[in-house]
Amino acid sequence: MDARDQDWETTYIRKNVSASQARSKQAVTAAQRSGSAVQTDKKFGGGGNRNAPGPGKNSLKLDNETEELHHDRVSKDVSTVIMQGRQAKGLTQKELANRINEKQETIRELEGGKAIPNNQILGKIERVIGIKCRGKDIGKPLGGPKKK
Repeated sequence: MDARDQDWETTYIRKNVSASQARSKQAVTAAQRSGSAVQTDKKFGGGGNRNAPGPGKNSLKLDNETEELHHDRVSKDVSTVIMQGRQAKGLTQKELANRINEKQETIRELEGGKAIPNNQILGKIERVIGIKCRGKDIGKPLGGPKKK
């Protein structure tokens, strides 16, 4: 046998493999072990919700938004009026809360300036301590109904 009789060209033998089998982790690992060139790509957002909107035109508006959004809190002067009025009547926070049918925590937050103003609660407190907590005349004595 002579060297001229030998065929030195590369021969490829392929096994018919379905697409799902070719993508399986086992098939990729086996191909890598045999030395075959394997290309794996990760798809961005693959397997996720395809109908979900991406970053839209409003995202730029949100990024450029600099206004700080927060709830208004009870002002310091209202807090001190409530505290001084309660102490003038000789009431504890718990006693005042019981009289207006609210929690003690509500009174503590109002006096600490951490509560969001609620006109109903402030009205109840005004009637108990007898001092205005709302409007222009904050800190003045609560007048009764006007007489004709």
